[in-house]
Amino acid sequence: MDLAIVIAVVAVALAFDYTNGFHDAANAIATSVSTRALTPRIALVLAAVMNFVGALLGQQVAHTVSDVIAPPAGNHGLIIVLAGLLGAIAWNLITWYFGLPSSSSHALIGGLVGAALTAGAIVHWSTIVDKVLIPMVLSPLFGFFAAFLVMLSIMWIFRKRNPHKVFRGFRMAQTVSAAGLALGHGLQDAQKTMGVIFLALVASGHASADDDLPLWVVIAAASAISLGTYSGGWRIMRTLGRRIIHLDPARGFAAESVGAAVLYTTAFAFHAPISTTHTITSAIMGAGATKRFSAVRWGVARSIIAAWVLTFPMAGLVAAGCYVVLHAILGA
Repeated sequence: MDLAIVIAVVAVALAFDYTNGFHDAANAIATSVSTRALTPRIALVLAAVMNFVGALLGQQVAHTVSDVIAPPAGNHGLIIVLAGLLGAIAWNLITWYFGLPSSSSHALIGGLVGAALTAGAIVHWSTIVDKVLIPMVLSPLFGFFAAFLVMLSIMWIFRKRNPHKVFRGFRMAQTVSAAGLALGHGLQDAQKTMGVIFLALVASGHASADDDLPLWVVIAAASAISLGTYSGGWRIMRTLGRRIIHLDPARGFAAESVGAAVLYTTAFAFHAPISTTHTITSAIMGAGATKRFSAVRWGVARSIIAAWVLTFPMAGLVAAGCYVVLHAILGA
């Protein structure tokens, strides 16, 4: 039974990784597509390739995710991890259907915590507060104000240049900034799935907590998120690229560059699994607010913020229900 549940957990984890890819594909390419810097298909190919490469660049975030809970060994621990994944997938699909760019990262961690609390397993609250909740609040705030300041600097530097020539240059530069953002997305989000698979391997006795991630886990997670990204997330892309604010190439470049910088810094310096969605959405708002604050459609922004707030508890509630059903069917 243990091996069968391990296989089920790995399969569901990779399914989550795939939904993460198509749910968050818009993060990396929405601004470039909306400013016509890249065609949708070329943008998706670029994002998929850079997602794969980014997933190979580190393991620190994966180990942070695997330290969020401490499930018991054996079937019971595997059921907790499986329930957490199902809760995260359900919330991803709900928010994708309504076109809301919620956080796959927080859905995953919320699902794991909800299942663990229902099962009476250990939850490492210090890790959650330091590595999840504090970055969850600070990264969007930093993204907003940094993008605002970067865009103001661009406006001042190029104030005497021909706007059409400036926009043409930034449209070309967006190829680089979009690739950088997609690389950061792979670096952050693929590692979260790796961490969950590693958590299942530890719970089943196939690995110890001090081991490095197996190569097959890294390649599988990188491939799943890359394929999901290539399949696209058009509903959310419309929200990020057009409904928040109509972006020009300079503001798109500013938002993408700031978003990428935040993803790299939090992954390598703080090992924190932050939300790519929160970061790029707030950066888009910050860059857009330099036109005038009324240019940002704050009603849409409020809906997005509501989805952010609900993600952690709702994914946890769904995961708790999944745990009850799985525990009744599979036993512990």
